[in-house]
Amino acid sequence: MEFWDIYDKDKKLTGRTMVRNDWNMADGDYHLTVLGVIQRPDGKYLITRRVSTKEWAAGSYEVSGGGVRAGETSEEAVQREVKEETGLDIKNAVSGGYEFTYRRDNPEERNNYFVDVYKFIMDVREEDVRLQVEETAGFEFVDSDTIKALAAQGKFLHYESIKQVLD
Repeated sequence: MEFWDIYDKDKKLTGRTMVRNDWNMADGDYHLTVLGVIQRPDGKYLITRRVSTKEWAAGSYEVSGGGVRAGETSEEAVQREVKEETGLDIKNAVSGGYEFTYRRDNPEERNNYFVDVYKFIMDVREEDVRLQVEETAGFEFVDSDTIKALAAQGKFLHYESIKQVLD
């Protein structure tokens, strides 16, 4: 069973934990997730497609990311998530790192969270990508206009939240 730390509205650890995806959070409680945007020096971005068996947003395109485990830092989590989902080690990035945090309040769903967004520039070839078959059904390297077009069709997750890091 995986646990996540619980944060307060100021993104401070409370010392409490929750079971992953146990959407029964109290008002003012938040969990933390990460998104890792990977861009090649040629300006193309790595996007993945969610497997059709996902409970939420099956078949949609996205960038790598996920929940920060209890006791894990945001940076450790983005390294782990990108490695798990794509096989890429962001420690090999030419440049990049933390960009910004945003907060979502969903009291009706009892699911409040922060998202730390990272961007890394990496010299990556298609043969370097090793997908986690339980999570991802494919990948592409695309420009920001393609991501915007996918988002306009409702096929790309988190676009409005990450568009400021897309060139």
